[in-house]
Amino acid sequence: VRAGGVYDAPDRAGLANLSGALLTRGTAKRTGPELDSAIEFVGGSLEAGASRDSLAASLRVLKKDLALGLDLLSEVVLSPTFPEAEVQRKLAEIQASIKRSDEDPPTVAARALTRLVFPNHPYGTPVEGTRESVARLTRDDVVKFHREHVRPDAAIVAVVGAVTVAEARQEILARFGGWQRSAGAPPRVAEAAPGPPPREEAVARDLTQSTIMLGRQAIRQTNPDYFPLVVASYVLGGGSASRLYARVREEGGLAYTVYSYVSPSKYGSAFIVSAQTRTAEVPRVTAILREELLRMTRAPVTDAELSLAKSYLIGSFPLRLDTSGKVADFVGAIEELGLGLDYADRYKERVGRVTAQDVLRVARKYFDPEAFNRVVVGKAP
Repeated sequence: VRAGGVYDAPDRAGLANLSGALLTRGTAKRTGPELDSAIEFVGGSLEAGASRDSLAASLRVLKKDLALGLDLLSEVVLSPTFPEAEVQRKLAEIQASIKRSDEDPPTVAARALTRLVFPNHPYGTPVEGTRESVARLTRDDVVKFHREHVRPDAAIVAVVGAVTVAEARQEILARFGGWQRSAGAPPRVAEAAPGPPPREEAVARDLTQSTIMLGRQAIRQTNPDYFPLVVASYVLGGGSASRLYARVREEGGLAYTVYSYVSPSKYGSAFIVSAQTRTAEVPRVTAILREELLRMTRAPVTDAELSLAKSYLIGSFPLRLDTSGKVADFVGAIEELGLGLDYADRYKERVGRVTAQDVLRVARKYFDPEAFNRVVVGKAP
């Protein structure tokens, strides 16, 4: 359902995350433990949670238990009760999780960088919220969020397994056919607008290692340049044969991890470059990251680099679809993003068509080091 963290009010960050976590903790017919017992008895799973763009409930059962599973699924989607005791328990769990994550340098860096990359958009706020925003959340907030956002005209249903389309439609409509939509149109979210000039932020931590993250807004899968950009990112920092790995880790022994990736979402996209290194080496590693970004803009990648990147991206794609659960997630995601059900075939075909000149062209658009925000988490060298 289009009900992820992007729909949270500014002073209620984390509300979608809390709402998703509570869906399976009690319905009009069963308590949370009763739901757990019913699905565990047939060896299945029933889970729910929220991400950046959506709130999802997922069911996995054997074919013979489909009716029971869908009964449970419809209960948690249509008639959750959000017991106060469960609300308080989940709030405590989320607060503890946020506190733990505040001690994880890559997480701290990612949160700070996201805020710089998307300064005027909900993407700049963590899905889980902050300790301050979560402390304000109440059961009434959750009930209101569910009522306004969990609605049939904002929902996608994906079914994968030993079931025909006719059987699936019959079973789904038997349980969700009477789902009433809320008044008015579903809430809308604006596309992320370009941010201000890039900024730098240092987060002090008394550590022997530091985390460096560079990031800027990029493009979504609907842009034809997306495919050359993915190939370019892989050449730069996609694996052990990448340019960053070769310079920063193998040649210099300067970093424990170094990578780059494109992170597209429904309302915006980011391109990230990151490394972890000894604090004293932060200036040197930062200089190398900038040099390699700049080198990508000055000359075409080699035939060997291009071939390796394309072979990996095309060859690894089926691993995203090697279980029924992954297929269901994939189908739901491409429907949500409006990419079309032929996206898997188009992805492989479009990546296969990328040339060295395409890579150079997109690198000149998106790899300018001066366009990146920068965050460093660690002790000042």
